[in-house]
Amino acid sequence: MNIFKEIGFLLHKDLRLEFRSSYAISGILLYVFSTIFIVYISFRKVQPDVWNALFWIIILFASVSAVVKSFVQENSARQLYYYSLANPVSVILSKILYNIILLLLLSLLTWLGFSFVAGNPVKDTAQFFLALLLGSVGFSITFTFISAISSKAENNATLMAILSFPLIIPILLTLIKLSANALRLMQDTGVQKDIFILLSIDLLLVGLAMVLFPFLWKD
Repeated sequence: MNIFKEIGFLLHKDLRLEFRSSYAISGILLYVFSTIFIVYISFRKVQPDVWNALFWIIILFASVSAVVKSFVQENSARQLYYYSLANPVSVILSKILYNIILLLLLSLLTWLGFSFVAGNPVKDTAQFFLALLLGSVGFSITFTFISAISSKAENNATLMAILSFPLIIPILLTLIKLSANALRLMQDTGVQKDIFILLSIDLLLVGLAMVLFPFLWKD
């Protein structure tokens, strides 16, 4: 079967499973809106620099909660079934695409909710949306691949935290800088350089995932 058809079928399967039992996304949305409500009753008026930091903290922890289940929820029998049918590259890419869609939707809802309770200091909407898109891609690739490694190590949460930290920090720092520029907290002429850095990190991570995941898949 063509790899693109495999990715399409696997992505459709993940979306149908999520719509059929929406426990995961419901729990994530509860976390996001509960956190937003706590910010509202604690601060009432949030300064733009604090808004920027709190926003990415919420997105980061929501992303971990959303993506960590990618391979953890797959039992060994189901993984063996996929192994007999699908290319491992198709499996990892379908998981990444599914998580990108999930995280982008989650980011947009968080932006909407956060803007409702704490105002919307974003001055450049297009640039901020681009930061959300690149952040969703970067978080999705990183946490999806780390989730695959963790699932092979008996879902070791400590291992996931150790492996994720050095990978996610450069993405997070660049996103905060890019979004700070969108909020006009700083005037940075190197926006294109930051975007190029994020794209380079995302491409490097997805390349590593495509090369290394088949070896994990065979284990």
